[in-house]
Amino acid sequence: MSVNKVILIGNVGKDPDVRYLENNVCVANFTLATTERGYTTQSGVQIPDKTEWHNIVAWRGLAEVAEKYVRKGTQLYIEGKIRTRSWEDQNKIRRYTTEIYVDNMELLGRREASSAPAPAQPQPQSNPAPANTGYNPPVENSSDDDLPF
Repeated sequence: MSVNKVILIGNVGKDPDVRYLENNVCVANFTLATTERGYTTQSGVQIPDKTEWHNIVAWRGLAEVAEKYVRKGTQLYIEGKIRTRSWEDQNKIRRYTTEIYVDNMELLGRREASSAPAPAQPQPQSNPAPANTGYNPPVENSSDDDLPF
């Protein structure tokens, strides 16, 4: 048995590049930054923040959600699969890229940026969950009577 699953929480690095292919199939490409916070070791050595950039690919309904709601700076939760593909560039050199193909995507918020213009589309009042993603957010229950223990 093998598993190919990635979970990322990060901020979008650029507005999605959205294309419609034949049969009106939508695909969105964008980058997502994840950052591991820096720290200071016991001996006083400063370890800086480390940011990784991920190439994200969303198809069909998830791409349409990205087109409407995802903008540079948006914080996202993404579940997906790692895919590596290769191609030959114009100089006949083999190139590789690693991408995350999205299975589930949740909008977590938008990074505050006073100089950033508002997106063309209105932001939803709640976090939209694309249909059939398999992700069900936890439901808060203030009653302790329903606890199984």
